Amino acid sequence: SIYLLGYFNYHGIGIDINMQNAFKFYQKATELENIVAQYEVANMYMDGEGTDEDYEKAFELTIDLAKRNYSCGINLLGYCYEHGIGTDVNEQKVFELYERAADLGNAKGLNNVAYCYEKGIGTEVNEQRAFELYDKVADLGESFGINHLGNCYFNGIGTLVNTQKALELYQKAAKLKNDRAQYNLAFMYENGYGTKKNIDNAIYWYKKSAKQGHKNAQNKL
Repeated sequence: SIYLLGYFNYHGIGIDINMQNAFKFYQKATELENIVAQYEVANMYMDGEGTDEDYEKAFELTIDLAKRNYSCGINLLGYCYEHGIGTDVNEQKVFELYERAADLGNAKGLNNVAYCYEKGIGTEVNEQRAFELYDKVADLGESFGINHLGNCYFNGIGTLVNTQKALELYQKAAKLKNDRAQYNLAFMYENGYGTKKNIDNAIYWYKKSAKQGHKNAQNKL
């Protein structure tokens, strides 16, 4: 399918990575009503990958995805309202959209609802609730949820501080290739939190994280 050609170009499967071609194929697939391709096009406009950055277009496409009840699109629309992408920041809408995506079984949406409770975005701060929801996302095996749960144990968000537990969760998420968890794990090894100091391990995980484009990890090296 045309969508797959875009996917292969984007991820460099069987061919070299070519963002311009990926964008072209995704756009063609979008014209043929492929909802996943449309989601990719919106993201590419947002990040300026394979095309010029265009927040207005990204927002328009995302609104359309949400109208079609596509959970990833609803979650992305929440992200647009959170960061003012093609629209004004609207925290009330952020929370509502993330909840809607979560209700449709979207793990990222659920993770974002937890984040809203943690930071008080569009709702009252409720660290206990944030912790419970991160725990749910972690149970789904999603690395971003596992990493956030690690943060809860490290910082005592909705639970008691437990650096050993934090370390275990960061390890788990880092092995699932989560760049933030890899950074957090390196930080734990560098400072001896929840474990003995181990500079070699710290460097190993900072490198892994940096390779995935994590800015703070790149600065550490």
